[in-house]
Amino acid sequence: MGKSSLLNDLEVKLNRAAEAATPKAKKLFWQAISEMTFEDVKAIYKGPDDAATSYFRKKMSPTLAEEMRPVIRESMSKAGAVQAYDRVMGKYKSLPFVPDLKANLTDYVVEKGMDGIFYYLAREEAAIRKNPAKRTTDLLKRVFGNE
Repeated sequence: MGKSSLLNDLEVKLNRAAEAATPKAKKLFWQAISEMTFEDVKAIYKGPDDAATSYFRKKMSPTLAEEMRPVIRESMSKAGAVQAYDRVMGKYKSLPFVPDLKANLTDYVVEKGMDGIFYYLAREEAAIRKNPAKRTTDLLKRVFGNE
């Protein structure tokens, strides 16, 4: 429809907003780890390649979403994502025969940001399970720091 540049601009701005919110996850990971029971550890150890990721997603998602929401809202505003979204929607609504769309942009970016966090965590977890030497990767050092 000739609007790809608007959508590309919107996607870049939404990604920047989600990236700005991901540092909030670090403290929540530590909290979830500190709340692990022996049964949780056994289930993770004996579980599938994404067992730890599933545990963290279940324990962290509601709190992580609440922590990320204001950061994403502010980041989207600074990055111009809301304005870009409004431009895209203005062009979309001017097209004939398109259904009406109602989307909460902040909730969408929070959801996709969390999906990204857990996607990369699951990939790293699977790599660690296959190769224990991966436990010292730069990614893990950045996520968990020196704590």
